[in-house]
This record gives sequence, structure tokens and C-alpha cells, in this order.
Amino acid sequence: MDIKDRVTKLIKKYHTDNPIELAKALNIHIMYTDLGGAKYGNYMRYKRVKMILIDKDRTPPELFQFVAAHELGHAICTPYDNTQWLNRYTMKVNSDRVEKIAHQFAVELLLNDQYLRDNEDYGIYTLAQCRGVPKDFVQLKSF
Repeated sequence: MDIKDRVTKLIKKYHTDNPIELAKALNIHIMYTDLGGAKYGNYMRYKRVKMILIDKDRTPPELFQFVAAHELGHAICTPYDNTQWLNRYTMKVNSDRVEKIAHQFAVELLLNDQYLRDNEDYGIYTLAQCRGVPKDFVQLKSF
């Protein structure tokens, strides 16, 4: 199943495109903690418990939804991949793949087709800005 289909089914099933609400519905725990400034968010799995960690103090408010959606993408699409390990021991080759999947998931969730249809009077970059999607990632949207 591709990422866009997965996102569409999630939105339809849970009646929301809010990453925080989706995480709660999927029993993915969200914790707000100090991540030391290196990252805004992190996904981890410990003893079958999925957790999204968000540095609420350092994450810029305009990026909060994107960070949450990105980490949710890890939890849903690549739940067994440890990006820190991949980054360190595979010369980033595999971690880049995993990160791209999480980016695509976040873009498809926050700029889903229904949201775009509901706001068709606005351009995609304006809508991306409203949803906290960095403009460099808009190109990941599938049409």
C-alpha cells in the first residue's frame, strides 16, 4: 500500500487529519520532553509501546504539526526502523530512505486531497504554510 492510500484510509477511518488526534486513536503515546536541541521530535518503540517524543520548548510553533505528522509517519510506515542506528551504521543510506517516507507521510496527511479541495481558492504553498509544511517538502505531495 502506498503512503497516500494509507493516509487516506486513516483520515477516513478516524475522521481527522490531526496528527495528535490520530496518534491518540492509534494508541501511540505522545510525550513532551527535552531532546537536547538536536531534534524537534523522535519516534521510538519500547517493549511494543510506540512513542512520539516532541521537544515542545524548542519546536517552533509553526512546525509543531509537521513534526508530529513526521513522527507519526515513522510510527505507522517504518515502526521497526531505528533511524539513529541506521544513520550511524549505514552511512545514512537507509536512514535517508526512512526519513523520506516520514516526510511523505507528513505532507500527505497535512496536505491531503480533501483539505486541498476544501481550500481550492488558495495555492498549495499558502496551504502548506497554514499547515506548517516547509515549502521544500511540498514537492513530495502526490497528485
